[in-house]
This record gives sequence, C-alpha cells and structure tokens, in this order.
Amino acid sequence: MKDTLLNELGSALVDGSLTDKSLLAWTDRPHTMQILPEANVLKIGGQSFIDRGRKAVFPLIEEIKTNLPYHQMIIGTGAGTRARHAYSVGIDLGMPTGVLSVLGTFVSMQNARMLHYLLADQGIPFIEPVQFPQLPLYLAERQAVIFFGMPPYTFWQPNPKVGRIPPNRTDTGTYLVSETFGTRSMIYIKDENGLYTADPKKDRNAKFIPRITVQELKAMDLQDLVIEHSVLEMMENAKNTRSIRIINGLVAGNLTRALNDEDVGTIITAD
Repeated sequence: MKDTLLNELGSALVDGSLTDKSLLAWTDRPHTMQILPEANVLKIGGQSFIDRGRKAVFPLIEEIKTNLPYHQMIIGTGAGTRARHAYSVGIDLGMPTGVLSVLGTFVSMQNARMLHYLLADQGIPFIEPVQFPQLPLYLAERQAVIFFGMPPYTFWQPNPKVGRIPPNRTDTGTYLVSETFGTRSMIYIKDENGLYTADPKKDRNAKFIPRITVQELKAMDLQDLVIEHSVLEMMENAKNTRSIRIINGLVAGNLTRALNDEDVGTIITAD
C-alpha cells in the first residue's frame, strides 16, 4: 500500500515489529467497539444444572421465555458429567489435551441441541461458530440464540499447567463471546448462590462471597472455584467484559433479577 493511504498507526504497524511493546501499547489507544451492547450472555452449567434434568431445566426455560420480550440473550451450554466420562476414557487411552477438547466440545453441543429443541416454539436458533457473523440478525429477529459453550480451540487447545484436562472450557468460551461482542452482561447459571470460600456441598463452613475482585480472589488461592481459572486470567486484560455474575438458577426469579441488574448472586470484577 502507498504510504499516503496509511494513517500514522498503519505506517507504524507496517514498518515496525509486532513484538515491540511500545507499538503494541499504541494499538490500545482507539476505544474498542461494543458490537452488541444490549445483549446478555448466559452460561447454563452442564454438571451443575443441565444434568439435573427436567426439574431444573424446565423452570429455567420458562423464565427465559418470560424474559424474551425484554432482554436479548446469547445462551451457551456447559458439558457436564458426560464430558468428564469422555475425558477419563480419553486420558486412559493416552489422548492429548487437544483431542480431549474435541470430545468435550461435542458433549457441550449435545446440551445446546437439547435446549434448542426445548425453545423451538420460540423460534430460537442453535448456532455454531461459523454462524456468529449472523448473530446480530438472529437477536434482532428472535431476541435469543443458543450455542455450545466450548471454545473452538479443539486441537489448538493449550496444555494446562497441571494434568491434561483442557483449561479453556465452557466458562471460558461463553466469556469470550461476551468480551468480543461487548455485551451488557455475562451471567453464569449454576446450582449454588454464587462463589464460596469452599464447596458448600462438601463444607458446611464455606462462606458466601457476594462481591470480589480478580486479584482478591487469586490471593485467596481457593482449592475449589465455581468458575474456570482461565476466565479470571482473561478478565485482567479485558476491554469490555470486566465483571461477571454467578447466580443460582434453581431459585425462581434469579435469572430475571440478574438480567435486571438487581442484587443477586456473586459479582467478580477485574478492578
């Protein structure tokens, strides 16, 4: 390209190195555009929620339907127990992390398909990563979409620091959608009221944490987290989604309260 067609930043990028820290800092000056600022990303847990079946899922489906006229929702699904079974077999057979990621992806997809059929009477589509460019149209037409939460790293999944379980799973995949599209909120729907100092199912002395920062949470070095560690790491460098909310979807009305930005669940902030 002719130099006259490039702005100052463009010329610097053409002539400079993409490992130059000062140049990389320059690229952060223009504000990031929020593509879907009115949408809300919901992540419905696999093991914590969908695996509970009808008694958990059906009331939530009705609450989603009730909120369709008022809120745009991008609904992602977890993988759950079946993925853990697949991981155990894959690990026993010597499969690497990237292959395990493929196995987990298809279980998450099965859960998304089931929710898709439960919401079929509302015309809510199931979409795969290749269809995300059409996401604004789907939201404008139907107010919601369903996708599988596992990020499409598949074979390109980075190895974890410990073990072989894919580190970037469905919590991470849904978070990345929220961050990329600059959505209004990122809500994780679990079977607990939010974040605790320990697993409240196993430790009756676990204390509820209504609000905390990423740095404070990391400093606590909790053995058991309700959210993937990768989400916390990504939040520190986020441009759009610098807070997330974790709620108990088993409690009727909690999703509505979260969508209305009322005080419910746990809020984790980057700052």
